[in-house]
Amino acid sequence: MTDRDPAAMRQHYRAEGLDEKDLPVHPMDQFTHWFEQAARAADDGVIHEPNAMVVSTADAEGRPSSRTVLMKQYDAKGFVFYTNYDSRKARDIAANPHVSLLFPWHALARQVIVTGTARRTGRDETTAYFRTRPHGSQLGAWASAQSSVVSRTELDTAYAELHARYPEGEQVPVPPHWGGFRVEPRTIEFWQGRHNRLHDRLRYVAAPDGTWHVERLSP
Repeated sequence: MTDRDPAAMRQHYRAEGLDEKDLPVHPMDQFTHWFEQAARAADDGVIHEPNAMVVSTADAEGRPSSRTVLMKQYDAKGFVFYTNYDSRKARDIAANPHVSLLFPWHALARQVIVTGTARRTGRDETTAYFRTRPHGSQLGAWASAQSSVVSRTELDTAYAELHARYPEGEQVPVPPHWGGFRVEPRTIEFWQGRHNRLHDRLRYVAAPDGTWHVERLSP
């Protein structure tokens, strides 16, 4: 056991506030503003991988699971990540497409929390992204039967066999069991740490007509 007391670990937030009147009409414009600031903080070594996000899913029985993945694209339609379609997260999504995303930018005393529905991207979009991946990452998508039990030896052997079949410079086919998910947001909450735990929590909520309204949540 550690001698450190988690209850005594406390940071005093002194960041600027977040006001409704300063928000743009569309949440993705606000996300872009914050994401660009997080990216600049990453350039300065303050944040590691600002596009890292926690994806939380639940299976058909309602049992939750979470993991960190890298967001590879976002636009007005949502947030995109890629994975093995046989993985636990993909199986969960097949049974229950409602997911939550969390961007934890702790160094900036900020979080962005998204709830929405995940759907597979088209194969053309998946192929276009796959071609941008480093050669080793392309092979890794084939070598790993994600979320299945495996030994390190089995994994390394599978990779070595694939590397021999598709050496550097040779095109690797896109695995049929691998691709993207786009999370179409229904709510996007922007959380800003403030003095005395009186944090700002402003949440965009999508209306049926495609417009958004903003509500403030108690911290």
